[in-house]
Amino acid sequence: MSDSPALLPPFRLVRPKALRTAAVFASPHSGAQYPHSLQERAVLDMLRLRSSEDAFVDELLADVPRFGAPLLCAQYPRAWVDLNRAEDELDSALIAGLDRAHPGPRVAAGLGVIPRVVSGARAIYRGKIPMIEAEARINHVWRPYHAQLEALMAEAHGAFGQAILLDMHSMPSEALATTGPRRAEIVLGDRYGTSADREIVREIELIFEGEGLNVARNSPFAGAYITQRYGHPREGYHAIQIEIDRALYMDQHRIAPNENFNAFAALMSRVARQIADLGAHPLRHAAE
Repeated sequence: MSDSPALLPPFRLVRPKALRTAAVFASPHSGAQYPHSLQERAVLDMLRLRSSEDAFVDELLADVPRFGAPLLCAQYPRAWVDLNRAEDELDSALIAGLDRAHPGPRVAAGLGVIPRVVSGARAIYRGKIPMIEAEARINHVWRPYHAQLEALMAEAHGAFGQAILLDMHSMPSEALATTGPRRAEIVLGDRYGTSADREIVREIELIFEGEGLNVARNSPFAGAYITQRYGHPREGYHAIQIEIDRALYMDQHRIAPNENFNAFAALMSRVARQIADLGAHPLRHAAE
């Protein structure tokens, strides 16, 4: 787990043998390569440091390239760089020499592009980090990841007349207490109908429901920077954030696969195949 960029690329991209769908699958928070400098300076143990990580989501998506879609996965963890934030969401409470604080509520909560806290508002560091270090992380991780994601979306759009980004995440079970008596297991975020065509979102909802899962929309997660940046449905660019209840496949206290992991991975393979099929045959309404 060296800090050397030569040893650790910012992302892992698995392309299909042939592009057969407008669907693009991405996992921005499943990176688990923690640089030594982060481990040495963090005031948290590894379990707490990993609490914001979407552990194993990349493994759940391993079959995606078989269905003709690309799979883009972060290598570095969210605690190092949060790819679901804008590059200017910088936190003056963490970064020394920053001229002004970013006005957004996410940064104020410590959840900027270089996070100050992990899940549960637990501080990662004691003190601040230099601005030059924050810039180096953005240059090495954030910009290459988004350049690649933008290229994949443009490639899909060029081939199929539309691109459908599946921005894949996981959510801690305690976050689902607000989703009602029929507790959600999957939350689809389309920024309240603004980042993806409603018919595409409905079809994806039906796919998950067909596997027996309870699905909610936009609550408690409606999508953040990635869906906002890449979701422009009138131009044929659709972005849907998909949150999966971690209890379905992992022990959340040990951050380890649970006894249901293999069965749920098989379920996600079936879901990914159907979503890829959806992207291979664009809905008439969505293409208009």
